[in-house]
Amino acid sequence: MCQSELHSFLKKLPKCEHHIHLEGALAPSLLFQLASRNEIILPPDDDAFKSRDALLARYKRFLSLDDFLHYYYIGMSVLIHEDDFEALAWDYFRHASSDGVHHAEVFFDPQAHISRGISYSTILNGFNAARSRAQCELGITTELICCFLRHLPASKCLAVFEQDDIQASFANGAIKGIGLDSSELGFPPHLFKDMYEKAAKQGLRRTAHAGEEGPADFITNALEALGVERIDHGIRLADDDELMGRVAANGTMLTVCPLSNVVLKCVGSLEELPIRMFLDAGIKFSINSDDPAYFGGYVLDNYCAVHEAFDLDIGDWERICRSSIKGSWCNTKRKAEMIATLEALVSEWTR
Repeated sequence: MCQSELHSFLKKLPKCEHHIHLEGALAPSLLFQLASRNEIILPPDDDAFKSRDALLARYKRFLSLDDFLHYYYIGMSVLIHEDDFEALAWDYFRHASSDGVHHAEVFFDPQAHISRGISYSTILNGFNAARSRAQCELGITTELICCFLRHLPASKCLAVFEQDDIQASFANGAIKGIGLDSSELGFPPHLFKDMYEKAAKQGLRRTAHAGEEGPADFITNALEALGVERIDHGIRLADDDELMGRVAANGTMLTVCPLSNVVLKCVGSLEELPIRMFLDAGIKFSINSDDPAYFGGYVLDNYCAVHEAFDLDIGDWERICRSSIKGSWCNTKRKAEMIATLEALVSEWTR
């Protein structure tokens, strides 16, 4: 945690988190607990699964996005019952609350569970139980974003999208929008155009991972072929001045994940991230934890790391926080509440 004089200010900021994979919040302690309870045998030939500490140590040595995803999908195997999904989400919400998160728009990967024989209702009921508890006990409002796995054929993603139970969750408002995640290289966004066109016609909000490992062209592709309203990650935007101007002019928000980008070797250090460039260019972005149980930091850790790397001032943080609130998919009343909290905090620290 940072030792900055602004640390208390950073902690109190009314944060909105838009890029958090609930399955990526599966802490090793909970992973081993659920594996034991559900009689799941973890890979015996991988020394990482010999103990919690061994697994945490392996998480510090990811070589790439795909190396991380290997462990990410193994971890999911312990999630079987509604209570498991509730425990997973509740553990994240507790961390988020202690970090000052007021609103969270959380990703989940139904295909990774349905393919294991887990019903969609089991996933959704578990997550919704935790969401209700988070609002009642922690005051955190939430939205669910149903993500699709881009390393699978687009036709299979569309088939899952069109399942009756998933369509019902879109229609009744349980799901706010759709996303596209998993391995980026080799899977350009336009492959999923049909699914995104259907989602737009149904009034679903739309985002997609682009420009994490993939080039800036993938960001253009996501904007033009998929009609996304947000870009997840998007750090390769800095490689294209013209595109950066377009994104700034349109007010498209990026959901940047600083610690994730370093751990997965997308950049060599935090200082290489285009945070200052984005601020100077008027790019709207939020700061997020991505897969905090795997990357060693929840959202406040990411705020602190960015602050230490770029020595931002209160005005910079106000802009980041305000953009994240305005770029959220919650209702106008909720946004106004968070803006009022932000303005009161800034006034307290600048008077």
